[in-house]
Amino acid sequence: MIDWFINLNPVLQALYATLFTYLVTALGAALVFFFKSMNQKILDLMMAFAAGVMIAASFWSLLDPAIQLSHELGINAWFICVTGFIAGGLLVIGADLMLSRAAIIQSKGTTYKRSILLASSVTLHNIPEGMAIGVAFGSVAIGLEGATLMGAILLAFGIGLQNFPEGVCVALPLRRDGVSRAKSFLIGQASGIVEPIAGVLGVLFAMTMRSALPLALSFSAGAMIAVACSELIPESYKDNKIVAAIGVLLGFCVMMALDVALG
Repeated sequence: MIDWFINLNPVLQALYATLFTYLVTALGAALVFFFKSMNQKILDLMMAFAAGVMIAASFWSLLDPAIQLSHELGINAWFICVTGFIAGGLLVIGADLMLSRAAIIQSKGTTYKRSILLASSVTLHNIPEGMAIGVAFGSVAIGLEGATLMGAILLAFGIGLQNFPEGVCVALPLRRDGVSRAKSFLIGQASGIVEPIAGVLGVLFAMTMRSALPLALSFSAGAMIAVACSELIPESYKDNKIVAAIGVLLGFCVMMALDVALG
């Protein structure tokens, strides 16, 4: 199975990887057909583990290759990587602020409006996540030093893991608010459908725009760190600090160990 995946075209690798992350989102949303709630400790552990994976991946799969390529291209590594990193983080922060303002404006609106707002928030975060996966696979395809197929796969796994509670957290509250099971599922899974699109665009960009790749890699890293710090870690720590702390540490160590040892 792994040999089959290794021999695929990089565009197909990124597509299949992001289809996996989308399907995990849909799987989380599908719980709405069976439950109205889920054990919070399990969700917190999954989100915290995913945050640890994403933080580690931001360096080993994205920032480190960006620094290496910047040196190869003879460009200012620290300036390019800092600029890209900050830009990626600001994109996520700006989206959060925009959606928070919209939430205040529509706080007395209909359940339908609140549903769309919630799905929009998750969808906006999924765009840079899908691009990060695509850029990671594209970096491997062009033989970028520091970029490994295992790192790209683990990045997709980490993002997929945190997509499961995202699907749950979009669909189940809608169901509790009286939205039908089918509609709750459709809105929940739709939040992840942008990832395959963003993933394909990311890998094509990485393979055709080598000179701009350090900026794209660091941009993706900044977006990933911002998502982990603004969404996953606060949400997982809210009710179960010890469980969340263990999850972050385990996720970081697993990603670091596998990427370094097997990369």
